[in-house]
Amino acid sequence: QKYKLKNRTKSNQTLFQSMIVGTVMRKIKSRTWKKQRYFKLQEDCMTIWYKSKKAGNAHSTFSVSDVETVREGHQSEVLLSIADEFPPDRCFTLVFRGRRGNLDLVADSADEAQSWIKGMKKLIENLENMGESEKLDQWICEWFKKADKNNDGRMNFREIRVLLKMMNVDMNEHHAHRLFMTADKSQTGTLEDDEFVLFYKMLTQREDVLRVFQDYSGDGQKLSLRDLEEFLRDEQLEEVDGVQQLAMELIERYEPSDTGTKMLKAMSIDGFLMYLASAEGSIFHPRQQSLYQDMTQPLNHYFISSSHNTYLMEDQLRGHSSVEGYIRAFKRGCRCVEVDCWDGPNGEPIVYHGHTFTSKILFKDVVIALRNYAFKVSEYPVILSTENHCGVEQQRVMAQHLNTILGDKLLKSTLDGKIPVSFPSPEELKGKILLKGKKIGGLEESLNGPVEPEDSLTGEVSDEDEAADIDEDSLHSNSLRRMAKVGYWCVCGSTLQFPSCGSIKFIQFNSRSFPQKSKQRLSKELSDCVVYCKSVHFSSFKHSRIHSKFYEISSFTESKARKHLREAGAEFVRHNARQLTRVYPSGLRTDSSNFNPQEMWNTGTQIVALNFQTAGVEMDLNDGLFGQNGRCGYVLKPDFMRMSERSFDPEVPINREGYRPLSLCIQVISGQQLPKVNIKESSVVDPFVRVEIHGVPLDQAKQETRYIDNNGFNPVWYDTLRFTIHAPELALVRFVVEDYDKASRNDFVGQYTLPFSCIQQGYRHIHLLSKDGTSIPPASLFVHVRITNLV
Repeated sequence: QKYKLKNRTKSNQTLFQSMIVGTVMRKIKSRTWKKQRYFKLQEDCMTIWYKSKKAGNAHSTFSVSDVETVREGHQSEVLLSIADEFPPDRCFTLVFRGRRGNLDLVADSADEAQSWIKGMKKLIENLENMGESEKLDQWICEWFKKADKNNDGRMNFREIRVLLKMMNVDMNEHHAHRLFMTADKSQTGTLEDDEFVLFYKMLTQREDVLRVFQDYSGDGQKLSLRDLEEFLRDEQLEEVDGVQQLAMELIERYEPSDTGTKMLKAMSIDGFLMYLASAEGSIFHPRQQSLYQDMTQPLNHYFISSSHNTYLMEDQLRGHSSVEGYIRAFKRGCRCVEVDCWDGPNGEPIVYHGHTFTSKILFKDVVIALRNYAFKVSEYPVILSTENHCGVEQQRVMAQHLNTILGDKLLKSTLDGKIPVSFPSPEELKGKILLKGKKIGGLEESLNGPVEPEDSLTGEVSDEDEAADIDEDSLHSNSLRRMAKVGYWCVCGSTLQFPSCGSIKFIQFNSRSFPQKSKQRLSKELSDCVVYCKSVHFSSFKHSRIHSKFYEISSFTESKARKHLREAGAEFVRHNARQLTRVYPSGLRTDSSNFNPQEMWNTGTQIVALNFQTAGVEMDLNDGLFGQNGRCGYVLKPDFMRMSERSFDPEVPINREGYRPLSLCIQVISGQQLPKVNIKESSVVDPFVRVEIHGVPLDQAKQETRYIDNNGFNPVWYDTLRFTIHAPELALVRFVVEDYDKASRNDFVGQYTLPFSCIQQGYRHIHLLSKDGTSIPPASLFVHVRITNLV
């Protein structure tokens, strides 16, 4: 109710009133799909309701919290396609969190469009500025509305029983009725606003937190300043010198009582819970979520968040290509994106996955998206990885677009105009876009003077030509077994057959369809755009050590990278201390699935390219690693991976200099408000928690708690899991909650992944994320973490 009142202040009343009354707008999916829909803001100021005039009572809703931003005008591919039909001042786009598609809308007038644009922006702003207490109030309000079936503003016991099922609680009916009667102060047989809040507080009483509170409270009622200092020092392992100041700040920040406990410089149980549920009480250290690493090291000393076939929104065979792929990747902090360029009609290069049925977009539009979105989230450099299949003429068009559209953002020469001996740093390259591709000659020749013989020379096709790698991979029998897993029927001569691809029946593997490594003519104009990232064929680690320049980068399929790791792990690490390496998914991953990036990070590989459009454990790991350091897309590699004279073999971490294994002990105490995974109203989850360690092979491990029957609302475990970590600098810890099912596969409930090095010890909350990587408040786990030395 507080949030509702906050939104309905006098200054906002007119703005929201028109949204609450509702507006008929066109929902646009394409040039030919334009349907009228009636949109309105619900009274809770949190839900958008919409329906078709022809749909009868059927309607749809979405939460304002699902919307990340609002774009005005023709700022989506769909709205650009109808720009000749509707002016920009009537058009806007709602961009959702996660992988959900955009909602493109056209209002009947510019005023109506502005009303919704300003209103949505204000609603999003208010949400972002909400405190923890307000968020909880809003969550309670949402549940009240869901359970109040007859909309009379009160709930009887039957409605309360339905609510408990909706909230993932399978409570004893006698106990539930006792709580109901206690909360019914008016003795009317129903619960109104304040009574429902009391019922909710009784329902959510945190015995686990109360136990910790009373362990440190001198009188059992409050934590004095000294009590809180002792808790912060002994349990949270805060630095001794600043613990008194920290305790005073926490009381000021989280203690809700202005007249009582706060004046005594003490903390109540409510303030204590607010602190533990805050960012400061999170398992991820807040200091390491901000930019904290040295950004002045050479570029190759960092792991770089990287995307594969960034333009694809779906699979690799028939998927939709879109500039939205680039915008979404940049939004997630990605710093290396990929573009596959082919000759297009009207002299304009196009982007798509060659020799497939994926849709096509203009290279020019991709470059415009780079200009507009590359530095919205991070100011550190972006690498544009090009796979160039264009003829010389359209290569010149590519170079022209890069130069004219990107302007000074495109790095066109070394920073000081001199021949460098090592990479510049991310700090020095802020705001710059680096082109990765083939280059005529070396950096030295281009700096010493222009190449004269002719405008375009013959260069070797780089090892990154993914089309050739599909053919190459298919020759291996173990690859054929993998193909069977993803749905191939058979390999007949040079033909692959797919079981369920509609009109796609065969793909020919021959030299015409998939060119083998060959010579290609390269335009000087495009070549000159490549400075620090020249794509080259990889021969061997020995050859690279003797002959390669620091600015030469090789690309490997995941299978080749694994082969190098198996045969020469330490050499692979040393190679990556000198040069950049890119690893990308096998061409056989036509479903856009991903390989395990941890294997490649273990070798010091900087550019581990993943299919960002595909949710799963691999993207969880990527989000976990790059969730630190301000989400800037760059993470400094451990020092033993940055020095070529040091030896580190990920297969044998115990042999490295400075080896210090650690013990990780995690007590999984409880869970809070876990989301339902089964749409059946009567279904309640049986949750268990799995903790996974991802790192060097010796560290790979997972352990589970027992499952709790029929309680997703406040399950309690107190189960302790122990791990030994041999290479803590490379380890990631993933917490997964699943719904146990003895008859079928367990259902995913939520997860959270973070670097081992970013863990805060002590009593901590873990705020769970969905499969898409978006938050699902207030779902969380409560744990106790302790890390100790083993030697």
